[in-house]
Amino acid sequence: MDLRPIVSTLRRHKIAAGLIVLEVALTCTIVTNALHLIETRVEALNTDSGLVEAEIAVLNLRGSKPQPPERTAGIVAEDLAQLRALPGIKSATVANQIVYGNNSNNTSVAAEPDNKNQRISAAQYVADEHMLPAFGLKLLEGRNFTATEVQEEFKVMSTANPRIGQVIINKVLADKLFPGQSAVGRTLYLYGDSPSTIIGVVQTLTHTQLHRARQDSGGAALILPMRGGGSYIIRAEPGELDARIKAATAALEAGDQGRVVTQALPLTEMRATFYAQDRAMAWLMGGVCLALLLVTAMGIVGLASFWVQQRTRMIGTRRALGATQGQILRYFQVENLLLTTLGVVLGLAGALGLSHLLMQSYALPRLPWGYLPAGAVSLAMLGQVAVWAPARRAARLPPVAALRS
Repeated sequence: MDLRPIVSTLRRHKIAAGLIVLEVALTCTIVTNALHLIETRVEALNTDSGLVEAEIAVLNLRGSKPQPPERTAGIVAEDLAQLRALPGIKSATVANQIVYGNNSNNTSVAAEPDNKNQRISAAQYVADEHMLPAFGLKLLEGRNFTATEVQEEFKVMSTANPRIGQVIINKVLADKLFPGQSAVGRTLYLYGDSPSTIIGVVQTLTHTQLHRARQDSGGAALILPMRGGGSYIIRAEPGELDARIKAATAALEAGDQGRVVTQALPLTEMRATFYAQDRAMAWLMGGVCLALLLVTAMGIVGLASFWVQQRTRMIGTRRALGATQGQILRYFQVENLLLTTLGVVLGLAGALGLSHLLMQSYALPRLPWGYLPAGAVSLAMLGQVAVWAPARRAARLPPVAALRS
């Protein structure tokens, strides 16, 4: 098809053509980056915590009055004995933190003593030998803590140079400290020059704030064998969690009239709350994309319909000279393709610029290159679909009626 008549016509309608080009460019710029943001949010929603979330609940207590550390350790031991004796409870422990919680305890780890330049930040979990079964963590190698290896946290941490004999680490930390080697039996350093022996490696144990686990830290984590304060974690038989939460709450409150369970939530509910903002952002971005695509399509339809009315006599003349319906239809489709192509080229440049700005301002990942051709093809197809109805109506105009109008 000869493009010169199309280009000549567009030059006479510069403002209308320019508006469509800018609309397509703006849509391309925003939609490609918005879809990328949606993908990052969906990835966050699907992050694996490594825990059997459907079987776990978290309970927090508020005591009647403050207790000395040595008394607190005894109370915790008594509470755990009661919880583990309840029917339907597979395991119970007290941990200083858990995924989706509001707390975040971290430490720095090194493979050599006093190696300040190569220390790795890791989430620090403190719990007894029941943490692995309560969380549903899987050992890749090594073993779990024994009861004799678990120390009282207030005793260990009250010394100037705390000594932790054994630790369990996750695979991320093992790969960082000893890439390509087995970590079991090796030593690491937490506090000063006192070495801790790695006795086990678990598959997945993430930072409590999973957003951090997806960043440069990579979700390094370790478990220290100590009894201390924190949240009560229970793991119930499948399908019995709600009933076990009620029983555990009653058991914890029965021991002391002044104690109240301030939180008793399934881990799945905590996950939903934790990701509420990500879920809302994904829906918002999806709505923005749909709105922009709809507005762009309506703009193309409106402009094409206007041009059909303006060019009725031209269409009739071409039909009288032998132009077929298909040729008239292709005329408007090619015209629209030229406009959308120019808009897409400008939009792709804008998309890269906006992605760079988001990377610098909000530390977002770079826009993948695959979004650029996908966005270009999608908008080109959108333009063809939007222009089809007005173009088809123009092609069906009878030559006599068009010339009379």
